Amino acid sequence: MALSELAGGSLAQLGEAVLTVTPPLGGADEQPDFVEARSLQGLSLGFHIVTVCFAVGFPLIVMTAHGMWLKTGDPLYKAIAKRWSKIMLVLFSVGAVSGTILSFELGMLWPEWMAAFGDVFGLAFAFEGFSFFTEAIFIAIYVYGWDRLNKRTHFLTGIPILITGAVGSLFIISVNGFMQDPTGFDVVNGEVVNVNPWEAMTAGALWHTYVHMYLAGIITAALIVASVYSWSWLRGRWDRYKRVAFTLCVTVAALTVPVQLLVGDWAARYLADNQPVKLAAAEGLADTEEGAAFSLFGWYSDGELHGAIEIPYLLSLLATHDPNGEVIGLNSVPVEDQPPVNVVHYAWDAMIGIGSFFALMAVVYLFYQWRYRRLPGNKWFYLGTLISGPLAVVAVWSGWIVTEVGRQPWIVYNVMRSEDAVTGASGVAVALYVLLAVYLLLAAGTVWALRVLCRKPIEEELRIDDEREAVRVGVTGVNR
Repeated sequence: MALSELAGGSLAQLGEAVLTVTPPLGGADEQPDFVEARSLQGLSLGFHIVTVCFAVGFPLIVMTAHGMWLKTGDPLYKAIAKRWSKIMLVLFSVGAVSGTILSFELGMLWPEWMAAFGDVFGLAFAFEGFSFFTEAIFIAIYVYGWDRLNKRTHFLTGIPILITGAVGSLFIISVNGFMQDPTGFDVVNGEVVNVNPWEAMTAGALWHTYVHMYLAGIITAALIVASVYSWSWLRGRWDRYKRVAFTLCVTVAALTVPVQLLVGDWAARYLADNQPVKLAAAEGLADTEEGAAFSLFGWYSDGELHGAIEIPYLLSLLATHDPNGEVIGLNSVPVEDQPPVNVVHYAWDAMIGIGSFFALMAVVYLFYQWRYRRLPGNKWFYLGTLISGPLAVVAVWSGWIVTEVGRQPWIVYNVMRSEDAVTGASGVAVALYVLLAVYLLLAAGTVWALRVLCRKPIEEELRIDDEREAVRVGVTGVNR
């Protein structure tokens, strides 16, 4: 799927961009456009990752509305699913554009990485390509199939969209998993040989990264859409359509957030065991400690985290499930092999803080549904959902900063440094400004298209569906 396609290729390079806030590492001085290459890759990924979330998460929300129509027969659910399916098509198309740009960037900006390891992860890219084209075909069938296919057949055409979105993102994130936990090859005399792509695709870092990203996509898509409807509530424009659409989105998010917290715990323990320096950077932990405290905020300098709020023993408890467990510190490796601590630390704090806020919102929502069988009526709840959409995007960006910048200075962990993978060509800075303009135009076009799609009142869409149904029943005598 084109959207996830970006995820893999570009997610794998997020760190290359965000490191622009830090001094170049190692041999970067020999590459005049090293910082620009990182910036360009990060710009592309920052734009694209939002469409990735909609690619993996929004089809589930659309199909939930469609399923509710089949279950209840309420035409409002059909109207919602129909409108959302068009939005899904627009965002898929936008993601295809940004994904294509990212595909070119991989070879142009990081040719040494592609040349050295293309045989290792090439199979994953090929499989993702099949998934993308299959998804594109079924999205077209699904959107075109409204009122042309019978109800159940039409619903079934949406199932492959869910499957190909999930499978495509799995293949792409397997590339990132390989970069975090490189396996499936040998290096002999400086050459990559004895390649086993299946082993590389199933590296240990894949599974928690994939599940974490997939759930993040669902939560982000649901909360962005919910934030639009919460704005309507705050403005006093609250009809049944907005209430039902809002409830669908918030329910999906509220049920997914608790699962995401469990996956986050899984990911933290993986880091403690396999990438301890990344975890140490996330917490600003200089020296290896037993009974390590969990640190919030602060600023890392001179080998120490200053001004942090510490919660005793919590880091050891999260990392090892033992309050007195040992947590490896940054000084376990040379300074030149340490990631930029402050970037990773604040991204980690942002991700955890936003996730905790979402958990609180989910508890409030689920309590009202369980206790009162209705939506909360408090203004603060709708203000919270209004900001949850943008915060979800920040959380996704933050999570991948931790994942990718925390791996630095390695593009392939402990095998190839980022400075050794970048292009030696000049002119990257020009491409950076050109693509900035392209993304601004693409974003403006996307907003315009979505506004046009949503301009028609939902009542008009319901009326058109009623008229079509009346004509069909009158002609055939059978209500399909």
